[in-house]
Amino acid sequence: VRNNKGGRFYMKKGAFLAVLVAFLFAAGSLFSDNGSPVGRWRTIDDETKKAKSIVELYEVNGVMYGKIVELIGEPNGGKDKRCDKCPGADKGKPTVGLVFVKGMRNEGAKFGGGRILDPNNGKEYRCNMKVVDNGNKLEVRGFIGFSLLGRTQYWYRVK
Repeated sequence: VRNNKGGRFYMKKGAFLAVLVAFLFAAGSLFSDNGSPVGRWRTIDDETKKAKSIVELYEVNGVMYGKIVELIGEPNGGKDKRCDKCPGADKGKPTVGLVFVKGMRNEGAKFGGGRILDPNNGKEYRCNMKVVDNGNKLEVRGFIGFSLLGRTQYWYRVK
């Protein structure tokens, strides 16, 4: 059965849906900070508020890892420093090159499910990461047990 308008109602409805989908996609792109954390980041010391290191986050088969590339302010970029307090196989390894972020997975709005190591005290924490500020800042939350019981750092993308 055909309507009296020659099917124009269906064309208008289809065009409206196409415009709506395009708008929602564009709005999601404008207001979302769900960029990839893969790349180099400058970390900030919690106490001095000065740049502490350059780290590199990278992905292998959908799992994200992070290694320390440089220790800022250390002689020779920290290449002679060792992780004496690190647990297990990481104990005594050079701090520069140390994989200190392990097992992070994309969980939609954030990356989580992994662990982060503090090479200064050798403690490992559960971790969540979220890209914010149009991909220029990374919110890193380390915690034991619940995310509410932890601390947040902000890392800044190195361009």
